[in-house]
Amino acid sequence: MGLTGIQIFKLLPKTNCGECGVPTCLAFAMNLASGKAELDTCPYVSDEAREKLSEASAPPIRPITVGAGVRSFKTGGETVMFRHEKTFYSPTGLGALVQSDLSPEALDKKLKEWNAFQYERVGLNLRPELVALKQAKGDGKAFPVLAKKIAEESEFNLILMSDDPAVLKAGAEAAAVKKPILYAATEKNVDAMGKLAKEMGLPLVVKAESVEKLIPLTDKLTGMGLKDLILDSGAREPKQLFADQVVIRRAALKAGNRSLGFPTIAFPCEMASNLDVETMISASLISKYAGIVVMSDFRGDSLFPLLLERLNIFTDPQRPMTVTQGIYEIGTPNENSPVLITTNFSLTYFIVSGEIEGSRIPSWLLIMDTEGLSVMTAWAAGKFSGDAVAAFVKKSGIADKVAKKSIIIPGYAASISGDMEEDLAGWEIIIGPRDASLIPKFLRDKYK
Repeated sequence: MGLTGIQIFKLLPKTNCGECGVPTCLAFAMNLASGKAELDTCPYVSDEAREKLSEASAPPIRPITVGAGVRSFKTGGETVMFRHEKTFYSPTGLGALVQSDLSPEALDKKLKEWNAFQYERVGLNLRPELVALKQAKGDGKAFPVLAKKIAEESEFNLILMSDDPAVLKAGAEAAAVKKPILYAATEKNVDAMGKLAKEMGLPLVVKAESVEKLIPLTDKLTGMGLKDLILDSGAREPKQLFADQVVIRRAALKAGNRSLGFPTIAFPCEMASNLDVETMISASLISKYAGIVVMSDFRGDSLFPLLLERLNIFTDPQRPMTVTQGIYEIGTPNENSPVLITTNFSLTYFIVSGEIEGSRIPSWLLIMDTEGLSVMTAWAAGKFSGDAVAAFVKKSGIADKVAKKSIIIPGYAASISGDMEEDLAGWEIIIGPRDASLIPKFLRDKYK
């Protein structure tokens, strides 16, 4: 970045209004300096300061919003080479390719199959985001028809692929509701493609034969006023593509090369003869460092592992995943059902809730906010102490849902039972198993 956080702070209005999403102007300045915020989120910065800060406020890799609707996502905006340095911010978008000579009936079938690939994991809905529509040879009339169909009849966002700017324009107009990505500007058509992208306000992929040949193309397009660019180095061999991804990321982050400071797109669908090999290539690209990956098809046994890998890599390692504090119904509990309590660490919740569900004993599960810590860690940190748990039980409202006041606490936190009995008059405190795998037998023995 051109300026330090303190230098940026001196140019800010210093209102500490919090409208930018952080409580103070100093915190906002530090986020700008590290590439974690954009200047536009400050409503009171002066025009003069905005001009001075334009360089400092831009992340080294430009963040780009892809698509519109429920599956829109951001790509780019990364600030580190390695996840353990801080975190990765923008999960890799996953897409599948269709040709424009596909019949509407066959496309319908594909979209329905692909849309069904949605998986719930740690409270999140994991699913792919994109369909890449490629113009079949000599087929320009069907292209906008299928683009319109995908945009209006599915939740997927679109990548429109053609060498002909006129065909791309027709497709983009037909699918305007989804704000599609245009693919691709090359050395031969850069002027026409740049003009089209600027006219329609859409992201544009820039494709060259190498990383070095991307630079004059991106410079020309940014000179035309385009900012939302996505890079395709042209490599279609895994070793070279992997090297290109690293070179582009390093050039943007370490060398401050603005010509390469954009997210990337890669096409495993053009690099392998079967989906299994495509999946292996995609897995490496999710970790290093593709913004978008396009495969030839979606299939459950290949897609699910990629979605899980993406979730793991793009989860902030400094912030535990949590679930919301509250009362959770497992099965259809009634006033006579058992009540259990645990912490809000996502993994703890899903293990415990899964074991309760496996017992087939309808139950109430209280989830207490312990800042994402597990039972043992929260207890050791004083966040799952007897008085704190008792206070939560009182305010949770669970007493209004059950006839018998008894609550099962984790076996690892057995020592808090005494304090809970003092603070929860009339409640029976039951010490449950130390291991979640023993919950089904415990509940069946006690309540069936």
